[in-house]
Amino acid sequence: MQETLHFKNGSFTLMQITDTQENHTVNPDTVKLISLALDRVKPDLVVFTGDQLKGYSATFKGDTLRKISRTIADLLRPLEERKIPFCVTFGNHDNNCGVSNARQAEIYVSHAGYVAGTPHEGNDPGTFTLQIKDSLGKRDVFNLYVFDSGGKGPDGVYQPLTPDRIAWFRRERDRLCAANGAYLPSLAFQHIPLPEYFDILRRAEKGTKGAVEAFYKHEGEYYVLPEDAIARGDFMYESPAAPDDNTGELDALTEKGDVLGLYVGHDHINSFSIPYRGIQLGYTQGCGFHTYGPGGKRGVRVFKLREDDLSTFETYTVTMDDLCAYQPAKPVTEFVLTHMPSSPRQVMKYVPHGILITGAAAALSIGASLMKKKK
Repeated sequence: MQETLHFKNGSFTLMQITDTQENHTVNPDTVKLISLALDRVKPDLVVFTGDQLKGYSATFKGDTLRKISRTIADLLRPLEERKIPFCVTFGNHDNNCGVSNARQAEIYVSHAGYVAGTPHEGNDPGTFTLQIKDSLGKRDVFNLYVFDSGGKGPDGVYQPLTPDRIAWFRRERDRLCAANGAYLPSLAFQHIPLPEYFDILRRAEKGTKGAVEAFYKHEGEYYVLPEDAIARGDFMYESPAAPDDNTGELDALTEKGDVLGLYVGHDHINSFSIPYRGIQLGYTQGCGFHTYGPGGKRGVRVFKLREDDLSTFETYTVTMDDLCAYQPAKPVTEFVLTHMPSSPRQVMKYVPHGILITGAAAALSIGASLMKKKK
């Protein structure tokens, strides 16, 4: 029987894990980070926000269903051992393996601790609401909206949240209001950021310290984080890979003042939380060590809720560097993944100049040297 989520001693702790993006054989550092973070934070619920699988990995070819089942089991084992509930949505890479998100959802459901919410109509298990009850377990006092934000369209650009999912959000919001006598304070989660994420950044000149180059609609533009975000330790090492089109998701989320924040993953080396139009727009850095990432700054995001004031929340990240004296289990792989370009667009930009090939060779050479020194 599924455990009811509820506040305990007046508090509730959420943990967001995103972009583990693991192969058939899970990197032990990914499991180590998840395990240490769970022991440090002791969350009441974990929300996986997509790209649990590196679906395009050749390691999943042949007997794919069995292989992804093993990967999912390895990622969930730290939670199951600690009896921590979890819920799941999907990213743009999970179904690259050829197994649908709906079929993958059946695998997650089979694991102890899976929490099912109220789903979007149709076969869309990555889009749902999930309520948290008061300390007595009698009434709903807080809500989570979790969206499957899809992937790329035929033009190769990321798609915005579909209008039917936005319409469903409004119906669910109003249903919960009618059932509880007021709009429920909420947090929202999905994989891909909104176009408005560019609005919370500061436009900068090329060459400005910390500036990242944007693509697609923002081709040739450069952006940096606001000064106050940098001052509190937030970081942005790549441009938001957001849709060009806008279907009005943020307009919907901000209509009633009930949604306190929207948090995404997708861009593994970004981590920040910035207020905009009455809510927080945030990124959580990647957690996986079989994909590119910010070295020891890979981590998870924590959300602290207080029952006596549900109009606000505390959020912070916990990184591998915070949790241990990080020494990569696979130092050569880690060196390459920390220094490689973060997107195909960057790769294509560097290829004509030979930088990619030279850089990769240098990375492998330096990584090999590091390994010899460790021996």
